[in-house]
Amino acid sequence: MTGVGPCGECGAPGCEELFQTLLALDHGRQEPWGPLHGVSVSCFLLQHPGRLPGDGGARAREFLRAYLGGGPAEVDRLVERARRANSHRVRGAAPEVVREAPREVPRGGYGVTIAEVAVDGTFPAEGFPERVRAWATATVASWERHGA
Repeated sequence: MTGVGPCGECGAPGCEELFQTLLALDHGRQEPWGPLHGVSVSCFLLQHPGRLPGDGGARAREFLRAYLGGGPAEVDRLVERARRANSHRVRGAAPEVVREAPREVPRGGYGVTIAEVAVDGTFPAEGFPERVRAWATATVASWERHGA
């Protein structure tokens, strides 16, 4: 990552490469990375608004708020509720309400980015959950400053 300039969206150098490294760790489903996969992906997406899905990041913000408010157990409840709602067995369910994305999205200026979570580019296990919590906190705070 030497010589890589800062990302125009999150401000971290080498963020795409770091994200691919993190995804490889996440998909191994091992502690501490695997259980925080959804939180990590939500943080990365929200710090890269050019990649946001059609809901403008509403689901990712909901995911991070659940995590910050109730930890992994609350995230698990949210994911299970979404799975049940998406089940082919659910007929006539009310459509999901998605909040509109803010008119202005944050770009850069995050207190914590994937670079800080990566430490030396390897995402060391020691302290990883605390670094991800700091990443989620900084991401939500930035979006809230922009009206989301």
